[in-house]
Amino acid sequence: MPRSKCDVMSKEPSSNLESAMQMLIKTFHKYSGKEGDKYTLSRGELRELLTEELGNYLGNAQDKDAVERVMNDLDSNNDGEVDFTEFIILMGALTVACNDFFLDSPAPKKPESKGDAATTEEKKE
Repeated sequence: MPRSKCDVMSKEPSSNLESAMQMLIKTFHKYSGKEGDKYTLSRGELRELLTEELGNYLGNAQDKDAVERVMNDLDSNNDGEVDFTEFIILMGALTVACNDFFLDSPAPKKPESKGDAATTEEKKE
């Protein structure tokens, strides 16, 4: 018999990825339902979530126009609210953007160890 979603969420996560998934769900529901539907984010709830949870990644989360643009981009069904699926699209896009940034950044140089130096000397001979 397959486990229900509630069974999975009530168990302690066994991996970092499971923890991250649970944190996304818990964070969404921390803000959803403060106004209106408990399964969606209103503009105010989205603004609060962006400011409190993603302020370092979205430096303009306080900007009312920026929140409106994010809301309009996410609200694919034009109901004036962001549901969990629409929220996850934002999180996926931000994660991809962060990954792309770090891929484009030069990797820090590793100091050469004595073993590496000996190997390099051997290669020269």
